Amino acid sequence: MKNDKMIDEFRANFRGKIINQSAKEYAEAKKVYNGMINKNPRFIAICNDVADVITAVNFGRTNNLLIAVRGGGHNAGGLGICDDGLVIDLSKINFVHVDGKAKTVRVGGGTTWGDVDHATHPFKLAVPAGIISTTGVGGLTLGGGVGYLSRKYGLTIDSILEVDVVLADGSFVRASAKENEDLYWAIRGGGGNFGIITSFLFQGHPVHTSFGGPTLWYIDKTEKILKWYRNFIQNAGEDLYGFFASLTIPGPPFPEELHGKKMCGVIWNYLGPHSEADEIFKPIRELKPDFDHVGPVPYPALNSMFDVFYPSGLQWYWRADFIKAIPDEAVTQHVKYGNELPTPHSTMHLYPINGKAHKVGKNDTPWAYRDANWAQVIVGVDPDPANNDKITKWTKDYYNAIHPYSAGGAYINFMMDEGEDRVRASYKDNYDRLVTIKNKFDPNNLFRVNQNIKPTK
Repeated sequence: MKNDKMIDEFRANFRGKIINQSAKEYAEAKKVYNGMINKNPRFIAICNDVADVITAVNFGRTNNLLIAVRGGGHNAGGLGICDDGLVIDLSKINFVHVDGKAKTVRVGGGTTWGDVDHATHPFKLAVPAGIISTTGVGGLTLGGGVGYLSRKYGLTIDSILEVDVVLADGSFVRASAKENEDLYWAIRGGGGNFGIITSFLFQGHPVHTSFGGPTLWYIDKTEKILKWYRNFIQNAGEDLYGFFASLTIPGPPFPEELHGKKMCGVIWNYLGPHSEADEIFKPIRELKPDFDHVGPVPYPALNSMFDVFYPSGLQWYWRADFIKAIPDEAVTQHVKYGNELPTPHSTMHLYPINGKAHKVGKNDTPWAYRDANWAQVIVGVDPDPANNDKITKWTKDYYNAIHPYSAGGAYINFMMDEGEDRVRASYKDNYDRLVTIKNKFDPNNLFRVNQNIKPTK
């Protein structure tokens, strides 16, 4: 740090709140979603507006501070926080404007998906997102965005029309298909490498009341259900989405006789006419689920269904892969490790990313795995740090057993700090183009607390 005068100037030009290590709210302000992450930034700058973001970027760059950018704080590896640097917090840049006529949705960079769902629902619109509504829009979107609407409407990045960006030099630009086209290409899956997105303009899609929810079977039926599911979801119409999970039933509102039971299942979202739902779900119900809670559900309720079970502050350890096929040998490993779920919160999900997500070219966005059929994630989760070794070992062992059947890379939002080779593998032949764009917009790698695309300059 150059001197106290520089800090005073920062405070004088900043309308939000700057929290340093001596502030009484520091301990709370530095927390992120993953309780396993405990880092100590020098400053946390909670921005009120774009001007604050520009001021913070200039301050960090001028003083050679490591910069982390935090929206919702959900990042798997805790990449919204850093040690001994500056956290630029966007949580107050939280707004949603819905244009019902154009069916577009403008969203602030610090907004959560629950805010978006709440605002779009009265207009009978939604934007493709994930499955936890407390997730930040920015982080999920910049990594790609997979969830309940992926088979029908594609990845979240496929609905971006334009973004407003604060660049590493402190300048403010807009990127779209007609303006800063290279930057527009890069932010649609390239992560936070190229600047700080202060607003997104999304295309909204017609969604209101889904027909969805979980169908679950006891864990000893995993082999049968997974072998059925792997074929069924590949041939289902795009109106039907369902992700496969191995899980432990946590408690209410599930029936008491299921509490603590290990189960496998599929969580569904059907977007077609409800009058046809019984026919669509007939082959599913012929498998006689041990728990069936599928029916009409407002989309915001579906997208927040698991929020209560995964509050902020749990300990998380992640591993992920892209999957093209699930051979019998992989099913065997899923059966083994599903039976060994180490804690009640630990789980494995297979998110389908076929359907509409396949209809974008592999080089049209940085998302190189357009031919993958699933984004797989294994997470060891528990409230108690004393169980960290247990959940980490199970996750690593599971990943090592199942990785040989993967496509190679992984969805970057599901990755921990796994090194440059893993980042390269996740972008494949789009990586070099990302480097070229990084060289142009952030040649000194100011934005490097992320799944980093390293510049060559």
